[in-house]
Amino acid sequence: MKRMLLKSLVAFAAVATLGAAQAQTRTIKFANQNAKGHPIVQGMEKFAELVEAKSGGKLKVNVFPGGALGSDQANLSALQGGTLEMASMNSGIFASIVKDFAVYDFPFLFSNPKEVAAVVDGPVGTQLHAKLEEKGLIGLTYYELGFRQLTNSKRPITKVEDIAGLKLRVIPNPINIDWVNALGANPTPLPFPELYAALEQKAVDGQENPVATIQGAKLNEVQKYMTLTNHQYNPQSVVVSKKFWDSLSAADRKILQDAAVESAKFQREQSRNAAAGILDALKKAGMQVNELPPAEMAKLRDKIKPVIAKHTASVGEATVKAVLADIEAARK
Repeated sequence: MKRMLLKSLVAFAAVATLGAAQAQTRTIKFANQNAKGHPIVQGMEKFAELVEAKSGGKLKVNVFPGGALGSDQANLSALQGGTLEMASMNSGIFASIVKDFAVYDFPFLFSNPKEVAAVVDGPVGTQLHAKLEEKGLIGLTYYELGFRQLTNSKRPITKVEDIAGLKLRVIPNPINIDWVNALGANPTPLPFPELYAALEQKAVDGQENPVATIQGAKLNEVQKYMTLTNHQYNPQSVVVSKKFWDSLSAADRKILQDAAVESAKFQREQSRNAAAGILDALKKAGMQVNELPPAEMAKLRDKIKPVIAKHTASVGEATVKAVLADIEAARK
């Protein structure tokens, strides 16, 4: 009788333990605007694999690419409200809640990935992410969207003056609106999920994005001309809703942090390895691709300098100086 009672108690304890483990299982929604197959989404999928492995299946990440959960602005609100657990988005978007992030949108800030790493993986990148906490977000790491190129459906751009008059879709923020205005073009802020239709319907003439995004969203179907300008580099912040973060144990937080950093290394490699092949594929698909001569690139930089000066004041000189110091150190 005692043995039977003991067995029953052991069985009950085992069921209770199993039930507790199941109760702690969490499902994490991870959102992004890029299409499946894009290097950003590959990084997210890698993150999902790592989290599941590191947590023994206790934490499960569902990836939602292609704007499936709405625009970046909608995702940002959902993260702050706690209805979305995670997202990866252009770091510059956070300038709407922490002004310092606008530094990431400065045109011609970075020349190569080494300079980028010196900033985003260094004290500045960490400090900027830390400023998000009081806004309801936790920054884990930075993915890479890459260097942005200019495309349009009207004409090849062989000199800076060719940009004038074009109606260009931009990420909705003041710096992008200002630099497009400085070139004599007409900036049209639009959420990314609306871009293809706007180009197809000729509501806008062109846009600017890295080649992987152009291919992933099939923008080459509605854009004939590409000019390689490398005018901006976009770090992508991987962020977690603070409301969700606060509900996690210290062990689970470490799993997410470690998986994010590990997936970022993988993601950046994917992004850089894919770029040259994607450009060739876009050319084969019919896009006309050209580069501006050095004299025209110098003219382009000169036209944009007043925009950088204006926004240095609004971003904060201390932040801009810190970023430039890290870039200078990387160049040496």
